[in-house]
Amino acid sequence: MEIDLIFRLLGSLALLIYGMKTMSDALQKMAGPSLRHILARMTGNRLSGMLTGTLVTCAVQSSSATTVMTVSFVSAGLLTLAQAISVIMGANIGTTLTAWIMSLGYNVDLTVIVFSSFLIGIVLIYKKRHRVAGDLLFGLGFLFWSLVMLSSVGRDMDLAHNADVVSFFASFDTGSYFTILAFLAAGTIITCVVQSSAAVMAITILLCSTGVLPIYMGVALVMGENIGTTATANLAALGAGTEARRAALAHLLFNVFGVIWVLAVFYPFVNLVCGFVGYDPSSAGQSARIPVVLAMFHTCFNVINTALLIGLIPQMERVVCKLLPEGKAEAKQPTTLHFISGGVIQTPEIAVLQAQKEVVHFAERMQRMFGIVCALIDEKDKKELDAQYARIERYETIADNMEIEIANYLEQVSNERLSDETKEKVRVMLRQIGELESIGDACFKIARTVKHLRKGKEDLSAAQYGRIHDMLRLVNEAVAQMIVVVSGRREDLTLSDSLSIEKDINELRDQIKVESINDVNAHLCSYALGTLYSDIVADSEKIGDYVMNIVESRLGRHMLGFNGLQLDLDKKTAAVDGVSVSLTPTEFALLRLLLSNRGKVLSRQQLMDDVWTGVVVTDRTVNVNITRLRKKLGPYAQNIVSRTGFGYLFEG
Repeated sequence: MEIDLIFRLLGSLALLIYGMKTMSDALQKMAGPSLRHILARMTGNRLSGMLTGTLVTCAVQSSSATTVMTVSFVSAGLLTLAQAISVIMGANIGTTLTAWIMSLGYNVDLTVIVFSSFLIGIVLIYKKRHRVAGDLLFGLGFLFWSLVMLSSVGRDMDLAHNADVVSFFASFDTGSYFTILAFLAAGTIITCVVQSSAAVMAITILLCSTGVLPIYMGVALVMGENIGTTATANLAALGAGTEARRAALAHLLFNVFGVIWVLAVFYPFVNLVCGFVGYDPSSAGQSARIPVVLAMFHTCFNVINTALLIGLIPQMERVVCKLLPEGKAEAKQPTTLHFISGGVIQTPEIAVLQAQKEVVHFAERMQRMFGIVCALIDEKDKKELDAQYARIERYETIADNMEIEIANYLEQVSNERLSDETKEKVRVMLRQIGELESIGDACFKIARTVKHLRKGKEDLSAAQYGRIHDMLRLVNEAVAQMIVVVSGRREDLTLSDSLSIEKDINELRDQIKVESINDVNAHLCSYALGTLYSDIVADSEKIGDYVMNIVESRLGRHMLGFNGLQLDLDKKTAAVDGVSVSLTPTEFALLRLLLSNRGKVLSRQQLMDDVWTGVVVTDRTVNVNITRLRKKLGPYAQNIVSRTGFGYLFEG
């Protein structure tokens, strides 16, 4: 019988933790973008920051989630340390709502709410549009059901008549500070281990309401929970930068300070709180009021602690900065990534915002790399040229690493349950980082071509240098517009500026191509020199294409193209030099796959697996469709090249 009660107790606690997590995750999905904007913008002063932390925590029902969001924002540079501290203070007030909900569960029969939540929730889950709302109701149902079961377990355990349990707790002197400190430590350790202050609060209410645990010891456990719950944010910040670790440390110091001043006036303060709800600690019975006493203490503790410290935020900031100084290695050594790290990923919806900041940082790095390439074009001094080339080579390595690191981070985030909007953002960012890395490759190819040019005896003419500068000037405008697009609000931007620049780049490329052929035919330059000249122009134009792809992915127009060959991925239409081309769904899928993997040989088996998924076809089917596709692409038919024994690729 005792084993049965133990399993019921542990199962109820597990259901409580799961219900809280499910409800919190669903709330974050429903209000994820809004919460990000609130946290990032409504923290102008310490009071608004505190209110923001309170409201957000009440909304997501998890102070840990709010604190991890805040630590993430500090890591991403969206919040200062002072702003983060005020939000954390508010989060401590907001989390008291959980204690009030739990006290309600012990005093009111919530069975009707539980089963109605499950019924409505399952209906919403099967309606995919409202799945998140269904998850929310299921989480709420699990939470209330666990409270009903805990209340039932408490009655069945009848601890008040268990001589061993009663004698154990009676052995502690409630008037001794040693006892209070022991239970405070126990509350801290248990909360750190189970990573759920709600579960420990449930145990505390259960023990106190049965009468075996005196209210003073219960309050000590609640104080320990306040310290133990800070472990979540501190663990999340371990792999992050110094500022994020400081924000997590500030959370710990805030609660430790509160515990210290409460201990100084412990018995008078607890008696005062008991007086608020009409509970007499010296009298037996009154078990119905004990959950309310604990919820009231939790609220008074955090509200008064915030009132005492909100005016001392600058001093708290100085203290945590002294305790966690900037490391020399960290201060001097530049890191590849600035805004994301392996440590802070506990709130996926917020992690996406950090990744977006990192994509902007990646784009800015590629803009600097392109600027170095522009300067390299005119560099004639060998020593300086080698130094600039080495810088570009380092940037190219950084670009490769950033693409892999951001992609790995987004892959981790994708493993979590995300809203449809956030999933789309992840897909867009994965495309953007691929295009940004391609910009780095193109810049490095230009640098290699220039270095090869300097090794030869011939040099370009002044007219040719002039045309290169014309091209680079247009590409620079495109890159600058790309930075505006990736870092700005999508609602305030249009494609028109980027499309106009792209058109000018393509027209200039066509003019230069004709001029280069004429110069070679007129023997104004050698064929080898003309090839190097054309390579610089072609790679510059490719940068414009990659930039355009990034802009289109950001602004919602999903295009894929090569020069005058353009695919509209949303409308599933194709155009060659502005003229619409009619493609079958199979031909469109083939062309899309080849263009997406431009320069990469795809085997016939790969084409069959991707284009004819679940359908048995032969190599002949692939060859026939490729032949038909070529006939429709006009001048771009020659770009689809066959590799005998391997497959096909789109060259360019």
